[in-house]
Amino acid sequence: MKFAVFDHMDRGTVPLAQQYEERLILTEAYDRGGFHAYHVAEHHSTPLGIAPSPSVYLSAVAQRTRRLRFGPLVYTLGMHHPLRVMEEICMLDQLSRGRLEVGFGRGISPYELGYYGVDPEQSQGIYHESYQIIMQGLTQPVVNFQGRHFDLRDVPVEMQCLQRPTPPIWYGAGTPAATQWTAANAINIVCNGPATQVRAITDQYRLHWQELGHAADAVPSLGMSRHVVVADTDAQAMDAARRAYRRWYTHLMHLWVKHGTLPRTLSFPDNFDDAQRAGLGIAGSPATVRDWIAEAADQAGINYFVCRLAFGDLTLAESLRSTALMAESVLPALATPLAAEA
Repeated sequence: MKFAVFDHMDRGTVPLAQQYEERLILTEAYDRGGFHAYHVAEHHSTPLGIAPSPSVYLSAVAQRTRRLRFGPLVYTLGMHHPLRVMEEICMLDQLSRGRLEVGFGRGISPYELGYYGVDPEQSQGIYHESYQIIMQGLTQPVVNFQGRHFDLRDVPVEMQCLQRPTPPIWYGAGTPAATQWTAANAINIVCNGPATQVRAITDQYRLHWQELGHAADAVPSLGMSRHVVVADTDAQAMDAARRAYRRWYTHLMHLWVKHGTLPRTLSFPDNFDDAQRAGLGIAGSPATVRDWIAEAADQAGINYFVCRLAFGDLTLAESLRSTALMAESVLPALATPLAAEA
């Protein structure tokens, strides 16, 4: 199993410049600690995400790390011109010497889309067309595309990625229905939700993968994301997780509360104790966390475990300690050795 980190980059309690620098320090620790990749979210006009331009932020990550792979999870394609996204992908892959991992999505928040003048009802169509344009631009010297939202004719492509034909592609899968397309295109997935829900998705993905005639051991990354806090004792970890999760949850719900509604696709409890009981996170000593992850991964059928190690008001020291303990006591027991990675 590979281990990675997911970061909403929700707003902490320190000034923005300090938070950016502290996150870069953390990415250096992930790099040293043996994590496979670092994934960052894109959000707008909300304290849930203060990295609204993932490419800008990740260009700094590229310079502060040497082995760690990284990328957006996801670029919200409903809010960007696909040619610009394609060019930024090429730049980041070249700047990092081929360490980019690229996630695509339509944008989950109707309010964020609305602030950009995008009709949420149109976002799915924009996403599908944008994805086709980007993939064409990454693999061909000229882009030609005529659709409902974009009309591009004889657009020359002057840049390419270092990774050919493209960097690894990622998608957030919420239901088994997403697995036919992702398996057919060898796209990596990350899921939220309870282990039983994730297992239904990973089982269906593997079934499609097998039907396509591919070897079982060549299946792409099938991941799930969980809040993780590791400390020297279970009590210390739980105290930090309860405090930080409360702030993160407020950020998660910020725009929905502002508009007097509730999200239909987000099912996180409002406190960490309930989240842990639901299997959506773990806080504890290294031994507690190691055993929990091993069991959760087996239940969910994943081969890629994504930790949320920095969230809410966790301090830099707390997140660095979590990272160090994961690297010392969890990854050596459960992670794919770096030398064995492709």
